[in-house]
Amino acid sequence: MAKQLMKGNEAIGEAAIQAGCRYFFGYPITPQNEVPEYMSRRLPEVGGVFLQAESEVAAINMVYGAAGAGARVMTSSSSPGISLKQEGISYIAGSELPCLIINIIRGGPGLGGIQPAQSDYFQATKGGGHGDYNLFVFAPASIQEMVDLIMESFDIADYYRNPVMILGDGTLGQMMEPVEFKAPKKRDLPPKDWATTGCVGREPNVINSLSLVAENLERHNWRLQEKYKHMKENEQRWELYKTEDAELVMVAYGTTARIVKSVVNKLREQGIKAGLLRPITIFPYPVKAFALLPETVKAFLTVEMSAGQMVEDVRLAVNGKNPVHFCGRTGGVIPTPAEITKVAMEIMGGEPR
Repeated sequence: MAKQLMKGNEAIGEAAIQAGCRYFFGYPITPQNEVPEYMSRRLPEVGGVFLQAESEVAAINMVYGAAGAGARVMTSSSSPGISLKQEGISYIAGSELPCLIINIIRGGPGLGGIQPAQSDYFQATKGGGHGDYNLFVFAPASIQEMVDLIMESFDIADYYRNPVMILGDGTLGQMMEPVEFKAPKKRDLPPKDWATTGCVGREPNVINSLSLVAENLERHNWRLQEKYKHMKENEQRWELYKTEDAELVMVAYGTTARIVKSVVNKLREQGIKAGLLRPITIFPYPVKAFALLPETVKAFLTVEMSAGQMVEDVRLAVNGKNPVHFCGRTGGVIPTPAEITKVAMEIMGGEPR
């Protein structure tokens, strides 16, 4: 299939449809509004259902119902809307139902602004809602990668019976790039014999996240933790860029990683051996990537569009071996190459030219 120029939010919708998604429930909020707009037009063309719910709370519970029936279903929102969905997301994770959740992050806290940010990292990777649960979280850095990961996400959700989140931002949602829709490598998926599809000829399936016997709930929680452990062992993904002889490794994901890659190139021109470690999964966090870095590494610099939420995971992965520094902007401000270069040069004992 030839490449086509698409806005990020619209590419999200088309990728989901081509992956077999036939149900979308959501509520408008900037800067992700083109996702439901696109789905409202395209889903009826492929025999699917689009429904604009009366609220984000209603939308995520509709996702719960469709996922429980075994359907491929998706919702999307931006930061405050995802916050409203957190109770339902916890129910879905507790009930072990597959679905895809898109968060096109905007600056916060509160209503904040509509500019791009990465300040929902904690919410996405540390649970967000109540209880001991995790989402599987991808952090794409381009529209093509976002498309590829969305098309794979439905298989991952079905394979693990777990919600998957794509963590984007306002830049990825609004920018345009050429994309190609390629079929992902198929997984050997288990049958959905747990789904509530009618019980003629079999015992009824009951999907529920309520358990009033503490010991039963504890067993369920430990089983969930085993699932997350399996994700950590088998699903970590990352990109290493010019790290073979790096003395300074910058860690960034999503849109910020695109900026950092250009900074790495500039620093190399100035004689600073810099490299980039880009997490593609932020849960599970790619701890294995840090073990692949050379002994030449002297320091790490985490670059984010937040007050420094990923720094904690970088420090845990580095485990005290090297100092970890931070450079970031928050509230919807995008860090510039000049700002990042200045901090990097200061760490390495030089001055930017």
